[in-house]
Amino acid sequence: HVRSRRQRQMCIRDSTQTSSFGTDRTAVAITGGRDHTCVLLEDGSVSCWGDNSGGQLGDGTTTDRNTPTQTSSLGDGRTAVAITAGAQHTCAILDDGSVSCWGYNYYGQVGDGTTTDRYNPTQTSSLGEGRTAVAIDAGYHHTCAILDDGSVSCWGSNWAGQLGEGTNNNANTPTQTSSLGDNRTAVTISSGEHHTCIILDNGSVSCLSLIHI
Repeated sequence: HVRSRRQRQMCIRDSTQTSSFGTDRTAVAITGGRDHTCVLLEDGSVSCWGDNSGGQLGDGTTTDRNTPTQTSSLGDGRTAVAITAGAQHTCAILDDGSVSCWGYNYYGQVGDGTTTDRYNPTQTSSLGEGRTAVAIDAGYHHTCAILDDGSVSCWGSNWAGQLGEGTNNNANTPTQTSSLGDNRTAVTISSGEHHTCIILDNGSVSCLSLIHI
C-alpha cells in the first residue's frame, strides 16, 4: 500500500519525542517488545515504558507506564551493555558478561530456573563455567545469547525447536544448542517468534527450528 504525500506528512507530524530519560541522560540503544519499549542509557541504566502486565518494564510493578521509567537495580555496581525485548520479557547483558532478564516467565524465558514472572531484573542461571554473553536476542517467548567462545545458549519456549537443542521441550535455564557445525562459531544472532537464526564465522547461516515456519 502506497501512502499519499499528505498521509506521509501526517505520519511525520504525528511523530513525537518521548518524555525525558532523566537529567542529562541519553539513549544509546533501543529495543521494542510486543507492547513495550526499553532503552539502554549512556550510564548503563535501563528505562522502559508501555505495557507492564508481565513485569516487562522491570520497575518492580505490573503498572503500565506511559513515560520512560527506570528499571530496578541491575545488581550492585552492575550496568547494562546490550538489551533485547521479547513479547512480554526483557533481557540485558551486563558489564560482567552475565545476563539479567525480567517479565513474563511462563515458558522460562527469564532463564532463572523458574516459571515465575519477575518484576525486577533477575540474573539468569549460569551460562556455563567461565562463559559470558557477548550478544543477545529475544524471540516472542524465548531468548538466545552468543557466548564468548562462539557457542549459543537459549532458554524459554521451545515448541518449534527454536532453542536448537534437538527437542521441543521448554527450558527455564540457559541451554547450549546442538553443534553449529564442525569448528563453526556464531557471530550474529536473531530470534523470530518461533525460530532463531545465526550468522556463522564463515558467513553461512544456520537456523534453529524443528518445523517449517
